[in-house]
Amino acid sequence: MDMRAIRTEADYDWALKEIELYFENEPAPGSPEADRFDVLAGLLKLYEDAHHPINAPDPIELIKQWMEMRGLSQGDLASLIGSKSRASEILNRKRALTLEMVFKLSREWRIPAEALVAPYHLAA
Repeated sequence: MDMRAIRTEADYDWALKEIELYFENEPAPGSPEADRFDVLAGLLKLYEDAHHPINAPDPIELIKQWMEMRGLSQGDLASLIGSKSRASEILNRKRALTLEMVFKLSREWRIPAEALVAPYHLAA
């Protein structure tokens, strides 16, 4: 089986093509093909972490993405945190999230609290 380190974008493209084959034809657990899949996945992850990092969104972007993915509206946020104006201020970065808001978002919407307490910039 062909296996190599992933050092360049060409190597990365090769590894992606190789691993895609396993998505179409899943290898049997414990087989040499399954082992190769695991090694390719690990190598791809290492390369991606080093060369294509994905930064976590700031708390406000996270809330917006969460709302979009779940079909929630600004009105839903307002119901949760107390008022339409407060929801608008939060989403428009005019007001910072309070600890109480973080707890409510975490408890009710199941957004990880640690993702909501990260620092972010408010609008001027």
